[in-house]
Parts: sequence; structure tokens; C-alpha cells
Amino acid sequence: MSQVAEKTGVLLINLGTPKSPEPGDVRVYLREFLSDPRVIDINPIGRWALLNFAILPFRPKASGEAYSKVWTERGSPLLFHSEDLRDRVAEKLGDDYEVVLAMRYGEPSIPSAVEKLAHYERIVVLPLFPQYSSAASGSAVERFFEVMGQRWNVPFIDTVPPFYDHPSFIDAFVQVSKPVLDDFGADYVLFSYHGLPERHMHKSDPTGSHCLASDGCCDAIVDANKFCYRAQCFETTRLLVERLGLSAEEHSVSFQSRLGRTPWIKPYTDVVLDELAAAGKKRLAVFSPAFVADCLETLEELQIRAKEQFVEAGGEDLKLIPSLNAHPRWVDAVCELIQEHKSR
Repeated sequence: MSQVAEKTGVLLINLGTPKSPEPGDVRVYLREFLSDPRVIDINPIGRWALLNFAILPFRPKASGEAYSKVWTERGSPLLFHSEDLRDRVAEKLGDDYEVVLAMRYGEPSIPSAVEKLAHYERIVVLPLFPQYSSAASGSAVERFFEVMGQRWNVPFIDTVPPFYDHPSFIDAFVQVSKPVLDDFGADYVLFSYHGLPERHMHKSDPTGSHCLASDGCCDAIVDANKFCYRAQCFETTRLLVERLGLSAEEHSVSFQSRLGRTPWIKPYTDVVLDELAAAGKKRLAVFSPAFVADCLETLEELQIRAKEQFVEAGGEDLKLIPSLNAHPRWVDAVCELIQEHKSR
């Protein structure tokens, strides 16, 4: 057997980032991102009109200003943290693997990654989204198979499922967060996840009657909500809370980044921030366990804007718990996820 055949290809997929904070580059990124029918899941004509008449004429400038607040000498935080993760995972796995990074939108692209990996007999695909959503996990996997499916020789492909409850993922977040929590002295902890429209939860429910039908619909993972993003977020929180020793009175869950007029999953982070300040909470620690790399949604939306809002509402301080980025325990966890699926 050849050396190439003996190696395993590994593809890490994250969401994506514009090339720069300039409005032109942001517009290119937003056009690709928001043209995805898994992201804006409405009639194609309605999606085209919304994108071209309501979003692209205005949002690139505002989004570019937000990106500029978190852009560094190395560029986009999401990109360089993902590159660091790729490099450290490759180093730890050794010569029997080739580890490649791709973004669902933007660069490095999934087609460019397929070019690097298609000659291997086996590929492990790891979407870097802890909780499943059609808009992120589903879209990334669909795009990968679409590109790979155009080739005559299709390798054996193993896709790592959502790891929202994987012990190593939970342990990595505990190791990252505990020193920060101990030092900060928070009087409350908020777990803020990226939001999604409520209709995405209904569409993930095979029974059509469980998701969002009661206040307790996310209290446990069952057959009806096993693909439900909101339910998986609550399960991640339960596991982290148990490991961190937080009581029910010391934490809650919320969802950020909502857009448009349709209902998104609740409670909303911006509403909860005001409620917590009004309730007398002064030192607020915020997790965002939907992200494994710090990015616009953690660094600008939470570390900057949410902190400003909380302090203006009467709070004293807000501390963002860093994401996993390329923390050694997260590198170990990613290697474990890859090796578990290679050995199946």
C-alpha cells in the first residue's frame, strides 16, 4: 500500500470570515453566507429580494465597523485561531494524518480543501460546531459532499457528529473557564448561545409536536429533539454547570444575535442582560459555548457591546470566558474526536 493510501485526511470546517473589515470584502462574504437556503430558509425569490434590497445595501458598512473592532495584525480572530488549532492538531496527530482547514463561506474554501484531500482513501470530516444546526453543521456537511461528489473517485468519509455532550469538549471548556471564573469572582454566569429562528427548531422535530411546545421541551435529549439546536445548547449548559458546581440560582441560558422580525429562540441575551442588572447582579461572567474559536459574536457582540449594555443598565463588570481557540486540552479533544471516528 502506498504512503498516500496509508495516511488519513482530516478536514476541520468552521463557518467563515470576510477577507478584511472593508465593506467590499464584507459584502462578498455576506452575499455568499446569506444566499445559503439553509441560513435564510425562505422562498428563493424572497431570499434574493431580502438580501439585495434590505441587507447588502446597508449591512456591510455596519458589519465592517464591528469587524474592525476585533481585527488584529494576524487578521480575523476566527481564522487565525482556527489555523492555530489545525497546526497543533496536525502536530499532535503526526505523520499518519494530513489536517486541512476550510471555511463554509470565504477562504480557505471547501473546494480548495477537497483538492488537498481527495487522493486519500479515508477522510474524517469534523465540523467545528458543538451543537447541530442545519444552518451551520448541515450546510457545511452538505457543501463538502456536494464538492466531493463531483469527483470520480470518492474516498471513504466519516463525519464527526455534534459533540455538544462529549466529555472532552466539556472538560476543555471547564479547563479554560475555571481559572477565569476563580479570578473574576462572578456573582452570576450567563451561557449565551448564538440564536436561530424558532422555525428551525420546528423543522428539526420529526414528531412536529415537541419542540417549543412546552417550557420543558429542552429539559432532556429525547428522540423528538435529538437534532434540536436549542435542546443541545441546554444539554451543554447542564454538563458545564455540573462540572463547575453552579447552582440553579447562579446561572441561566440565553440566545444572542437575532435578526429580523420573525421569532427567534428565547430568552434573548440583550433582554436578559437588562433583567440581570435590574435584579442586582453586578459581576457577570458570560460563556458562549456555541463557538470553539473567538470571533465577531464573542469578541464584539459580547465582550464589547454586551459589557457596555450591562454596565449602562447598572451592572459593575462583565467578563467574557474565552473560547477554546487552540488551548492544549481542546487540541487533545479534537484529536480524540478524530481518532475515535477513524477507528470505527
